[in-house]
Amino acid sequence: MTSTSRIGTLIALVIVLILAANTLFTVQQTQYALVLSFGKVVRAISEPGLYFKWPLVETVIPLDKRILDLDVAPQTVLEAGQKQLVVDSFARYRISNPLRFYQAVGSRAGATQQLQAIVNAAVRGVIADSKIEDIVRNQRGQLQGQMLSLVNEQVMSRGINIIDLRLRQVVLPPKNTEAVFNRMNSARQREAQEKRSEGTQLATAIRANADLSVQTILGEANQKSEEIRGAADAEKNKIFADAFGRDPGFFAFYRSMQAYENGFKPDSTRMVMAPGSSFFRYFNDPSGRGSAPPPAVSLAAPTPPTNN
Repeated sequence: MTSTSRIGTLIALVIVLILAANTLFTVQQTQYALVLSFGKVVRAISEPGLYFKWPLVETVIPLDKRILDLDVAPQTVLEAGQKQLVVDSFARYRISNPLRFYQAVGSRAGATQQLQAIVNAAVRGVIADSKIEDIVRNQRGQLQGQMLSLVNEQVMSRGINIIDLRLRQVVLPPKNTEAVFNRMNSARQREAQEKRSEGTQLATAIRANADLSVQTILGEANQKSEEIRGAADAEKNKIFADAFGRDPGFFAFYRSMQAYENGFKPDSTRMVMAPGSSFFRYFNDPSGRGSAPPPAVSLAAPTPPTNN
């Protein structure tokens, strides 16, 4: 084979490959495909596989079969009580009819633009007839279902099916939020002050009852101690009386020893007594029958000093 024939073969192969690339196309499992001839849809393909189209005449537009996300910009809405709410919502949708979808919106960007306007209108309409308590807590699920139904009624003709529509966040505007926060803060502080007052009053009552109980217990204890002390003193006096009756001498000796012990303590009150006093009779005679020796002091007047 000559070089000229080889070049011709390569050129023919390249032409075939170019024609094949422009003739065959693949539809993925997650796609629809619309075949257009001079801008007009001639075929809508929903099954995956390898397909044929006329080169340079027909073009293919792929569309996504999967669930698509729609983020809606937050908007300020008036609820039934004329309170302003900032509502942030989102939706998920699927292309149910690719031909209608293409004819109505053209592309995903066009669908996003139209769906945002439709969802915003449905959200405003439902919230305008509802109270804030129902929107935030009581009937949120039911209201979201109403919004979903309203949106689907309007987008069904566009080949779109809204799978889910939810309110991501419903809050008061910043100014209203601050006012509500200050009002709630004041209410909580007032409630806290009431609780403190109740606690102080209760603590005072408990403390008064405790002090009364302490005084009652101390009074009863003192009374009982006096009774016990009186009984002990009576028993002691009885014992002393019995001891005195049995042995008056020993009793006198015992009482004198107690008197010596109590009278001669250091740093106690000093007494001036004559040595011959009966208080000291047990010092020289253990039996106590003798008397104390007279004081060894001179009774003579002191000699006055002389002046030399």
